[in-house]
Amino acid sequence: MTLFTGAAVALVTPFKEGIVDFDTLKKLIDWQIAEGIDAIVSCGTTGEASTLSDEEHIETVRFTVEHTDGRVPVIDGAGSNDTAHAIWLSKELEKVGVDGLLLVTPYYNKCTQKGLINHYKAIADSVGIPCILYSVPSRTGVNITPAAVSELCTHPNIVGIKEASGNISQVVEIAKYVCPDFALYSGNDDMIVPLLSVGGVGAISTVANIIPKDTHEMIAAYLDNHTIKAKEMQLRMKSLIDSMFIEVNPIPVKAALNIMGMIEKEYRMPLCEPENKTLYQIADELKSYGLIHTNI
Repeated sequence: MTLFTGAAVALVTPFKEGIVDFDTLKKLIDWQIAEGIDAIVSCGTTGEASTLSDEEHIETVRFTVEHTDGRVPVIDGAGSNDTAHAIWLSKELEKVGVDGLLLVTPYYNKCTQKGLINHYKAIADSVGIPCILYSVPSRTGVNITPAAVSELCTHPNIVGIKEASGNISQVVEIAKYVCPDFALYSGNDDMIVPLLSVGGVGAISTVANIIPKDTHEMIAAYLDNHTIKAKEMQLRMKSLIDSMFIEVNPIPVKAALNIMGMIEKEYRMPLCEPENKTLYQIADELKSYGLIHTNI
């Protein structure tokens, strides 16, 4: 079962005066869907899940599911470095009605590949909804090897991987050995087209927060065999994408959304507001791309 094909936004979690800003979240969801986004990922890395309480996490996902109302799939970040907690959270989010789960590799305690396989199988065994693996070793210190993916892809509830290693050779190796109906998603915005070229079916994207229409259209173009158009769109996005990672995600993308007038520029500590030079560089890229028309 493929949860989605195309562009999923790794949606930010807007805050106002220290709490989740549900009014703004509603507007973001509606705008994303109107712009053609194919799926919404709630409470992932870009959604600052690591500093949401369990209660906030579940309520944010519940609101997203209810407001989306089946217009696009809603996938939730439910990973943890504690397998028991990941199982509990996954079950709670299944009750809320999410279409699937995004499960980041355990961080800090850094298990072996055998432990990783056991961890993912235990979570997938505990729920009846599709699960997507999430490999982002720059964040967690743990990589999901192609061999581990080739074993995990045989589990009926594990339907895909968000591959954010930045290692295109590893992506090719995974594509070579996974099951035919296993979905490969790009977790690196600057590598979406390269990953599609080896059998990928979409992306879980940070930059889609600010350019959902273009992210959707780029992937759709490639999948419709308009590869030159997709390549040109990927290259045009490159500088904008780079500006979204000048500082740690989601600091720049929330700053960009603030400059665009869409959210408050508010973060959960230890994340903080970007440096002034970062703001000016982001604004320059937004203006160059045509997303704003005046300097800040």
